[in-house]
Amino acid sequence: MNYSEYIEIMPEKRFGRPCIIGTRISVYDVLNWLSNGISKEEIIEDFPELSEKHINACLSFAADRDHRLRIAS
Repeated sequence: MNYSEYIEIMPEKRFGRPCIIGTRISVYDVLNWLSNGISKEEIIEDFPELSEKHINACLSFAADRDHRLRIAS
């Protein structure tokens, strides 16, 4: 998945944390909700501006970042 279609990093938004384009919802917000057992459907219900593609983009972003960190070390 090309998560750059869904995620942006802007220094003036949420202290430069990666956020879903057009929102102030950070990748880490979404990952935290998922790790706390909130389903994709529940997240979308609470935040109708999100879609499953947005949530999957957050997961892809996190996986890619972890992969790049492992290669660098």
